Amino acid sequence: MTMKTRRSGIQAHFCPESDDEELFNSTKGIPNDGKGKRVAFDLHANKRQARKLGITVRYFRNIGITVIIGKFQYLAHLTNLFENDKHFSHLSLIEKEMAFHTEMGLYYSYFKVFINAPSFLHGLHLVTNDRFSEYPLVINALKRFNLYPEVFLSSLFRIYTGTMDFFGIPTKACWNVNRADGLNPVVSCEGMGDAAYFYVSCVFLLNGAMMSLFFLYGTYLSGSRLGGVVTVLCLFFNHGESTRVMWTPPLRESFSYPFFVLQMLLLTRILRYIQRSLAALGACNVLFLLPWPFAQFVLLTQIACLFACYFMGYLSTSKMKSLLVVHLASFAICFSTHLMSIAVSMFPYEGVNVCMTLTSPCVSLYFPQAHIGNLIRSKLTNYKDFHTLMYTCAAEFNFMELETLLGYVKTLILPVNIVIVAIISGKVRHILEFDIAAHLSQFECILYAHTFHCVSLPVCACACQMVYHSLQLVAFAVVAILVMRIKLFLAPLMCLMASLICSRQLFGWIGEHFKHHITVFGILSIMAIQGVANFQSQRGIVGDFSNLPQEQLLEWINTNTMPSESCHVTTYSYMPEIWDVEDQENRGKLPLCTLLSTDSRPHFTTMFENKVYKVLKIPKAAKYDL
Repeated sequence: MTMKTRRSGIQAHFCPESDDEELFNSTKGIPNDGKGKRVAFDLHANKRQARKLGITVRYFRNIGITVIIGKFQYLAHLTNLFENDKHFSHLSLIEKEMAFHTEMGLYYSYFKVFINAPSFLHGLHLVTNDRFSEYPLVINALKRFNLYPEVFLSSLFRIYTGTMDFFGIPTKACWNVNRADGLNPVVSCEGMGDAAYFYVSCVFLLNGAMMSLFFLYGTYLSGSRLGGVVTVLCLFFNHGESTRVMWTPPLRESFSYPFFVLQMLLLTRILRYIQRSLAALGACNVLFLLPWPFAQFVLLTQIACLFACYFMGYLSTSKMKSLLVVHLASFAICFSTHLMSIAVSMFPYEGVNVCMTLTSPCVSLYFPQAHIGNLIRSKLTNYKDFHTLMYTCAAEFNFMELETLLGYVKTLILPVNIVIVAIISGKVRHILEFDIAAHLSQFECILYAHTFHCVSLPVCACACQMVYHSLQLVAFAVVAILVMRIKLFLAPLMCLMASLICSRQLFGWIGEHFKHHITVFGILSIMAIQGVANFQSQRGIVGDFSNLPQEQLLEWINTNTMPSESCHVTTYSYMPEIWDVEDQENRGKLPLCTLLSTDSRPHFTTMFENKVYKVLKIPKAAKYDL
């Protein structure tokens, strides 16, 4: 072993993705009155421009190369941030697992159950009949904690290691790592054959692909490749407010959110007239919903925004019905998946019990999606219960901090979005004055659709997509102010909306392309003043994970206890204030764990103790006296 020491440019007056042939044919009945000839000719000209702008092999080749490069660049960025923060490559196995604190350790422990079980089905049985997380209850952890990503990753890990072992290809490299302060050296492994390394790498690969989606999304929304660049740069400038995957890879949002980005891109495509993406939209809904209970609330806001577009006349009845059917079908599939997991847990399976990682305090932090509504209710009223109090103990579930809003202002992302939404609102008001959907003829629809430089029928599809994104932005902003965690949806959407500064539909009045591009680069330069400082601040975070007291505790547990004969529990420091609200009879009294940590006699014997942790044992003679 080796010894190491730790330490575009063409203006387009149309929606490029609309069904141009059908729209052009639909204008054949326009009266031959001069104006109708001009509109029909514009349709034909715009169709030629569409081929110039996007439907060429060279265009897709350039976009593909940019997407691939961007994916691996962002993957390297995430990996670098995670490595700098924890020095993960030089941690021992137990240190890597300790680095997944709170509920992250819970999720990773189930991944370990799957990969350490004699077979995949055996692991599935252990997870769907979990006897340890909420002892003495037996729970279906697969359904309770949405462990579908762990099911998939564990299957992938088994296939990968099995294939590599069959061909005799090494999958990891190990070495001894010297530690400071007189600690014993530890063995550290790196490579896809290491379970923790594999788990984290898969999360970063998925989120690396998400950055490519953001580029495509910004390009598609704005009609310009420069818009995709603006979106990506804004995300880097506001990276700390847009994601936390680089600090907390195992969280449910890390697996779920990339599919929401793809879902919104497909929805935008559908709003531009094309409905052939409905099946893909449904698949993204399912992949977004399964890992993360909070996703249901997010889709609720999306449906509300779509209804608003429908009532305003920007969404046809048939398309609205199709979108509702897709969303309802997605919920039904997720519900049936949960039922299948329940059925699996009911099948008898012979096998040995496998002890899981110490996760009892993490379990108490997980709440079913039904509590999300109560959380919003508690923000608007005086309502309180146990679950809302547990939520609001964490800063991310409190109101948005003023510092976050100031950060949006400094990077100019908030002012830019306000201007864009204001311009969209002005154009929408102009169109609504004529009540297109209800009263105008087909010919008049085409004329007034030119307000957005778009020719989709029966109403302006470009207007529909912009109205939807504006409404979704407002919805996320309102909820993010109430629950700061929603800023993980708000900030990326603001970055996407910022791509519209490159839209000729909204900002064609600036002038020719050269003047427009100079204006965009000027805005980006101002954004970069604070954005580059934010980027450098994140890159400058350097740490070296170590938690010796917890490591000593876990090693003592592994050495001195049997998995089937011991139960280890703990508590959180903020529990007393919750108990004071829930249990009025014990208001103001010290919790039991606090008393026992001070003096555990005579009912308990101290078996292990360091400056942070204490392990107590109930003597056999005292068991029946309690």
